Amino acid sequence: MSDDRYNQIRDALDGAENAPPIDALRHLRSVLDIASAMLDEQMARAVVESDVSIRSAASAAGLSENAVGPRLARTSMLADYARPNGRVTAADVRRAQYDREAGTAVDPADKPTPLRFKPRRST
Repeated sequence: MSDDRYNQIRDALDGAENAPPIDALRHLRSVLDIASAMLDEQMARAVVESDVSIRSAASAAGLSENAVGPRLARTSMLADYARPNGRVTAADVRRAQYDREAGTAVDPADKPTPLRFKPRRST
């Protein structure tokens, strides 16, 4: 099965190749955005399906370990496991692995909502 994003990257690179510099920038930015999203999705697959640690995925992708948590939180595979601070931790990955093996999906209603301060009165 072919991923259309590869074709989008090829088209953007073709567009950048002979374009004036200012136009080439737009095409190259598109390549970076698409490739970054693809990298994030592959890291999510690696940590959930291949039992790779977040540290190992970060190293293979040329990123720091701290940079991977927020990137995983933006993926379709792990978005439901993200913490309120917009990160995915090793514990969240373990839960995703467990849910995948059990064939269950995360219900967003089961995620705890962050506590908020509510004053009793306004004086």
